[in-house]
Formats: sequence, C-alpha cells, structure tokens
Amino acid sequence: MRSSTSHGRARAATGVAALAAVLALTATACGDDGSGAAGGKGDEGSGKGEIVFWDNNTAVRRDVWMEIIKDFEKKYPDIKVKYVGIPAASVQSKYDTAIQGGGLPDVGGVTGSMLAGIVSQNALEPVGDRVALSAALNGKLNTGMVESVKVAGGREDLYTVPTSASNGVLYYRTDLFREAGLQAPTTWTKFYEAAAKLTDGAKNQFGYTIRGGAGSIAQALDAMYGQSGITSFWDRSRTKTTVNDPSNVRALEKYAGLYKKATPSADVNNDFTKMVAQWDSGRIGMMDHNLGSYKDHVKALGTDKFRGLPNPTTDSGTRVQVSNPVDGLGLFRSSGNKKAAWTFIEFAASHEANSKWNESAGAIPANTDAAKDPWIQKAEPTRLAAEALNSGSTKIVQLPYYLPDWNTISKTANEPAFQKVLLGKVSAKDFLDSLADQLDTAQAEWTKRNQ
Repeated sequence: MRSSTSHGRARAATGVAALAAVLALTATACGDDGSGAAGGKGDEGSGKGEIVFWDNNTAVRRDVWMEIIKDFEKKYPDIKVKYVGIPAASVQSKYDTAIQGGGLPDVGGVTGSMLAGIVSQNALEPVGDRVALSAALNGKLNTGMVESVKVAGGREDLYTVPTSASNGVLYYRTDLFREAGLQAPTTWTKFYEAAAKLTDGAKNQFGYTIRGGAGSIAQALDAMYGQSGITSFWDRSRTKTTVNDPSNVRALEKYAGLYKKATPSADVNNDFTKMVAQWDSGRIGMMDHNLGSYKDHVKALGTDKFRGLPNPTTDSGTRVQVSNPVDGLGLFRSSGNKKAAWTFIEFAASHEANSKWNESAGAIPANTDAAKDPWIQKAEPTRLAAEALNSGSTKIVQLPYYLPDWNTISKTANEPAFQKVLLGKVSAKDFLDSLADQLDTAQAEWTKRNQ
C-alpha cells in the first residue's frame, strides 16, 4: 500500500501490511484544453466550467464512467466533464509524456503502482486536507486503502482519493472440474493436479492460462509467494529483497513449467485482455486475474459454469498473496480549476457513485458506506476475497509501489525477461537474481533520498 527518517518509513510500511489485511483483500490545466504542465501551481478557479478527466482503464470502464459523469453534471450543471479514455497499458507513458510536455488533466485515475513516479515529479496536488474538510468523504474512506496509497506515494500526505481495490482471484470452470471429477483448487497441490488432468492438447483443452505478456510480473510474484509462504518482500534490514529466496526460485520453476505443458503456447504473449477473452470463450480450466474481470465472466459463461476463489493455500492451510494496487483519483497540481475538479472527485468517491463504479467492476469500494451495499454479497468472488482477508489468516506481501522505479522494473525491464523464462532461454534463478539486484539498488537509492 513516514516520518522524516527511513526507520519511520519502514514502520509505516509495516503498519500498512497489517491494515491491508483488513481490506477486502488488494496538470492540466486550465481545465479548458488540458494544456497545463506539471511544474505549474494551477489555481482554485471559479468552481465552474469544463474540467478534463482521464480514465486510466477506458477499455472496460468507459460506460460506467459516462453514467457517473451524467449524474454529476445533473447535480452540478455549472461544471462539464470532458472524458478522455486512456488504455490501461499506455496510461503510465501518457502521464509521463504530459508531465514533461504539458497536457495533463484536471483529474485522472492513478493506481498505487504508478503513484510514486507521478508524485516524485510534483505533478499531483496533496488532497489530505480536502478529504478532512469533506462531509462526503471524511471518515468514509477505508482506512487500509487510505494508508496504502499514502505509502505508495512515498510521502506523508495523501495524493489520491482511493476508490477501489481489486484483489487477485483464481477463477475456475466448475463444469470442467465436475466432468473430470476434480475438487475445487483450494490448495496449490490441487491447483497443479487440476492443471495436469484438465489438459488434452488433442482437444485444444488446457488446465490453465498463464500471463506471459503485459502484467506478467505481478501474477508470477503472486504465484511464487503463495507457494513459498514467505510473507515479506524485504529482509529484516529492508535492504535485500526476498524475491530470489531459494523457496521462491523453486516456486517459479514449477509455475513457469506449466507453460506449453498445461497452457496454450500463445500464452507467452498474453496480456489480461487476451487471457480473459481466451478463458471466457474456450475450454481452459483455470485462470488468475483480479476481481475486475468478474462481470466479463458472468456475461460470457453465466453464473453456473465458473467460480472465483481467493489464492490457493499451502497444504498446511496458509494463504499468502501479494498486494494489489489501490486505484484512486488524483487532482493534478497544474489544474486551473481545482475547485471544480475536487467537486468531481468528491462526487465520484461518494457512496452512490463509488458503489455504482465498483459494482460494475466487481471490485471493493473504498467508500465504507458503499462497501455495505447488497450487491457485494451477491458477487461471490468479491465476498470470498473479503472474507479470506478479514479472517486474519491471509498474509499480505506488500509490493514496493513507493519506489519510483517500481513500474519500470516490474514492467519494461522484466516482462521480456520473464517470457525468456517461459521459453526456457533463461533459468528462473538467473531471472530472479537479476530482478533482485534491480530492486535492491532501487531500494537503496530510495532510502538514501529519504533519510
């Protein structure tokens, strides 16, 4: 998901690990044309006129945002929202380009995984004081999500208003499991047994679909830590990562070994869109994704052909999973109409709008009133994820979203390298040793800057 010393920061990060377990998991502007640059301080503005909003996952969430914007403009007729949809795969580069060259929005969707990089460039306005003064939001935001985005931002203040958390889920085809006489994949042993038994290449049927393209690293880390049972991303000194611990190496060897033996060969290029579409339309037994694709599966398969479970446990019953970034809305520092932009953020994070968005996404609402709404009990994967975490038995490995280099390391630098592991060109040990070196270096640089 800090005081003036690095030790204070370490204590804060440790605190978030506990808080996260209670989760249900996890510069525009003048406003008119989005021409502002990150360096400008912007202005509060009149509170009226047009603001620019960037949706950071337009491919799957455009429709619900259009509903929310329509509701907002009905309540606030003096404010118009210009919607700009950005595909999730390119949103980080879009923000980086706009920070350097101008054109940031007034408001934008910002996940915890990219937050530190944007905050470090002073592109976002701190919003802690605004939340404290908001009747709609003060005391109404999940405290774990709030602390998670605070730590992810790498500074004391709050730089996004959290809106949702989307926990990792193991989806499985109940119809295929019944045909094969298999039990639900509640443990890693059952998971691997099912992956092998459900695979029949001659029938184009596979036990699992693995994510080999964009977004592969987080999924691989989830599988590694889930099997190894290691519960911390760093050693006690917080200077060395545990990613290349021998137990994690063995876990990755086993997990990557599924490729082409129990998965389609095309999986080496799978991003989440391809993976979800393939699972929904084919005969593949299992797939790891987050709560965000639940509604897609319901549309494709109905409710009687699949289930979504929390990550498998070890044979001893221990469930370990890596943290999922909390999504939120950021107010960009160079906005020329911060008053109107904040009104939109406040509305979108309030009970009704936050519930509407999260019901559409199948995610966990940040608004505590929205989290009590009846639809959550009807969305089984969301409910089960919440129950698993609230039980206190699930251990969360907090990924270091606060590192400005995290996104580069976990995406650009290592997704191609992971593909080489799947293809057998690089060993799991060499891959994880290289990843560990990069992470240790980034952690040392971050600690030095924040001492």
